[in-house]
Amino acid sequence: MAEPLLKAAVETPSGKDRGDENFPVGSFLIRRDLRPHVHAFYRFARQADDIADNPDLAPADKVRRLDRMEEILDGAPGDESPAAAAMRASLLQTGTSFQHCRDVLRAFRLDATKLRYEDWPDLMEYCRYSASPVGRQLLDLHGEDRASWPSSDALCSALQVLNHLQDCAADHRNLDRVYLPRQDLDACGACIDELRAPQASKGLRCVLDRLLDQTEALIVTASALPSYVKSPGLRSECAVIVNLAERLARRLRFGDPLARRVKLTKGDFAAALLIGLWRGR
Repeated sequence: MAEPLLKAAVETPSGKDRGDENFPVGSFLIRRDLRPHVHAFYRFARQADDIADNPDLAPADKVRRLDRMEEILDGAPGDESPAAAAMRASLLQTGTSFQHCRDVLRAFRLDATKLRYEDWPDLMEYCRYSASPVGRQLLDLHGEDRASWPSSDALCSALQVLNHLQDCAADHRNLDRVYLPRQDLDACGACIDELRAPQASKGLRCVLDRLLDQTEALIVTASALPSYVKSPGLRSECAVIVNLAERLARRLRFGDPLARRVKLTKGDFAAALLIGLWRGR
């Protein structure tokens, strides 16, 4: 049964693109010559994410497709994954590490097979592969010192958790996937079934606030990132993203993601751009 899959397209595009993200992806702040490589990495991660989040695919099928993406990334012949082929070409052209791409594929394999998380360290271990490689790839593309990685990891992990909180109801409803750690649910006297309610219960609000407390601590660590970055454009973009993370955390603190999707506004993006440009000087 696996052989026909390998001869057909393995990607299952959801239609999401860079405009659906909570942060700029290869914006005008990034060096013009590097933007195509940033976009190639985003497309690669986006296609892998779409496979992992496809509700019509069985877990084993998702893993086979992600494995095939990695094979093509590593140079196997075939055109079933244009995103993986383009990513390989980008990596060879820029001389950046293949490891960040392998790491995100590892995270999406987890998404295909792991539906529950035990505690905050368990969630951070997932973010180590799902989120941190994104920042590391961008920093490596610019030739930045790896001393910037800890604050970049903190920022990327914060953005990942904020996205989990935004989508907590939809992830449970569509994929039976719950990133809210069991330990936090137990501590607040909440249960997973409460994610099906039209609004957050007192217990679930407690869980969200506990996770926001830890996420805001990550953002404090991340606020040092621009000071490590030498490239002026990337330094400003990092400052913009830190401010967007601060704003989204604040919106989630006072918003209910079960009642409606809590998201950034155009005003948030505009204000973050101005603040980021000033902080990134």
